Amino acid sequence: MSTVDHASAAVAGTRAPAEPDATTLHVRYLLGLGDDALVYAQRLGEWLTHAPQIEEDMALGNVGLDLLGQARSLLTRAGEVEGRGRDEDALAMLRDEREFRNVHLVERPRGDFAQEMARMLWFATYQNELWTRLLTSSDETLAAIAGKAVKEAVYHRDHATQWVLRLGDGTEESHRRMQAGLEAVHPYVAELGEDHDAARWAAESGVGVLPSSLAEPVNAYVASVLEQATLTMPDAPRWHARGGRDGIHSEAMGYLLAEMQHIARSHPGATW
Repeated sequence: MSTVDHASAAVAGTRAPAEPDATTLHVRYLLGLGDDALVYAQRLGEWLTHAPQIEEDMALGNVGLDLLGQARSLLTRAGEVEGRGRDEDALAMLRDEREFRNVHLVERPRGDFAQEMARMLWFATYQNELWTRLLTSSDETLAAIAGKAVKEAVYHRDHATQWVLRLGDGTEESHRRMQAGLEAVHPYVAELGEDHDAARWAAESGVGVLPSSLAEPVNAYVASVLEQATLTMPDAPRWHARGGRDGIHSEAMGYLLAEMQHIARSHPGATW
């Protein structure tokens, strides 16, 4: 904030907001990664009994469980760094919507199967690049989480890739629906590569990486898959999602959290 801004705040009788310290930025970075995984795991759980075949019910369930495992580790680490006594359950179940730092892509309501494969292709490709870079994080716990998660991301990316190829280069109807799925998801993709304060701090400190540094390899991989699948990369959207890392979410997020957190909030402290 400039001198003029500080003066204006003083005149208005308000105090300029304090700059977040290293601990706060570290926690926010971990929460962003953990919330992405947690919220997408919740969405994938909605596919059970709704996938096009029984094997795919199991496959999507397994991807969701992998992401849930990542979320548990990341939220636990965030709680440790924060030092306020909040564990993974408290961070997952007792935060309000504005406290979640996931991107909009993972909170979008479940669409048809082609849309899901488009979403998974983008997200898993992003995660594959992310976890590969985080193998050398100066946060040793985060580096250890990346060591397991990168293997899972490879499987998730391959699974989505095979379905995009199968649908895109299949029948006229499957091609049409796969292209429509890509178009529906595309306005939510750019947010994955947007830099934010926590990521800038993480990159400078060696804890994490800048999201913008992942954009080129992610886009290149997806483009190669679409070419093989005889699909067309959608044009740049006029509007794209933003603000998720700052706690600004869509209407769908409120409904998702209401369902996910209902039992924990209805019976606080319950164990089983």
